[in-house]
Amino acid sequence: MAKYWASSGVDLHLELDPALGRRRAVEDALRAAVRDGRLPPGTRLPSTRALAAGLGLARGTVSAAYDQLAEEGYLTTRPGSGTEVADALPPAPAPIGSPSAAGPAQPIGSPSVAGPEPVHDLRPGQPDVSAFPARAWLRATRHVLAAAPADVFGPCDPRGRIELRTALAGYLGRTRGVRTTPDRIVVTTGFVQSLNLLAGVLGAGPIAMEDPGHDFYREVLRRAGRTIVPLPVDEQGARTGELTSGVAAAVLTPAHQYPTGVPLAPARRRLLREWGGPVIEDDYDGEFRYDRRPVGALQGTAPDQVVYCGTTSESLSPALRLGWMALPPALVGPVAEAKLHADAHTGVLGQLVLARLIDDHDYDRHVRAARLRYRRRRDLLLSRLGRGPDAPLPGARLPGVAAGLRALLLLPPSGPAESAVLAACERRGIALRGLSPLRQTPGPGGLLIGYAAPSERAFPGTLDALANALTWASAEGSTSSAENPDIFGLSG
Repeated sequence: MAKYWASSGVDLHLELDPALGRRRAVEDALRAAVRDGRLPPGTRLPSTRALAAGLGLARGTVSAAYDQLAEEGYLTTRPGSGTEVADALPPAPAPIGSPSAAGPAQPIGSPSVAGPEPVHDLRPGQPDVSAFPARAWLRATRHVLAAAPADVFGPCDPRGRIELRTALAGYLGRTRGVRTTPDRIVVTTGFVQSLNLLAGVLGAGPIAMEDPGHDFYREVLRRAGRTIVPLPVDEQGARTGELTSGVAAAVLTPAHQYPTGVPLAPARRRLLREWGGPVIEDDYDGEFRYDRRPVGALQGTAPDQVVYCGTTSESLSPALRLGWMALPPALVGPVAEAKLHADAHTGVLGQLVLARLIDDHDYDRHVRAARLRYRRRRDLLLSRLGRGPDAPLPGARLPGVAAGLRALLLLPPSGPAESAVLAACERRGIALRGLSPLRQTPGPGGLLIGYAAPSERAFPGTLDALANALTWASAEGSTSSAENPDIFGLSG
């Protein structure tokens, strides 16, 4: 293999195979560089004259290679702007003798470490990252770096920076009704770290988790050595009256149950306090209620029983890796010690920037703007899916309150199976989640639709694609009521 560098304002490293013809060698080297990510979308390439000079080839050879790759969809050429790597790459051809790319594959939208980006992203748990308050974050970052004391760059209290803990205590009390103080808050990298820390300090015994509920968090606790028992959910939220003295703790989403969208009824909250065991409250999207003021945190009614957990994953961005726990006094020391021994510290600069955003009320302003934006999207989603015989999937229901960044579409008992609807969506490049993996016991089929991730411009077209997929799945056939049973009254 021969290696070459070419440069004319842009450096480009290519490996040309001398066994190939010159044009073919350039084509293959560029194609490989684009495919393996060394030339990301939007990368500007050297001019044909500069690349030809650097490689010692005729300019016509390089021009022909550029033209071929442009026809294949790898490059784009704009007059006056040069040649760039295309934003969307063509599908890679399947190797000869290998299974077709159209064969069985993991459903789009299911958890995976890596995979192709969907055309229409309706996966739950993702905010509109294009609306991240970059200017406010930059302004706060500049202030923090200019005013940060020297100890910022030294060892950190395992509970987190006092500036953020103080800001959070005020903010959570003001907006979510949380009763806490800075010394009872522990900053984490998110809810997963919070769960892992709590799993190590809570008493022995199984942990109850909502059914249906977040399957990934169940697995987090299982890997931490905890046994999980299902806590059924109906139209009033988790059935807290079924908790027993043998359960070590309960993990709940009381403000907006994940995934059904129902809040925990007041009577169920009272039963929880009567039970008296530790409660882990996952307030993952409690700030986003659209039909009225958000339901207050459960922790506010039982601060010595409930561990309140929150993050910036849905309010700002999951990339920030910032979360927090407001703990009962008895758990503060054990959790801080567990975090210290695990060397699981949280980035200090991010903590100080978030504290500044909260203190300057930029965080409030961002959440208010996001609330309006997501409410419009939810309204448009409900309007597009429709009701009655003209709906794309007649008989489907959307339970739960107007809140959050996702909606659950329960499939009709006599409609198409969940797997068939997911397959129809996958064929159209739509990424979302099925309800079945979230269940510990059998129940109705459904789709969990996240409406926050698409950009404002792309969202209407994404809804059109979803409606078309549902219409197609509905026309293809139906299942028996045993496949989409109507239980808990959630679909009627």
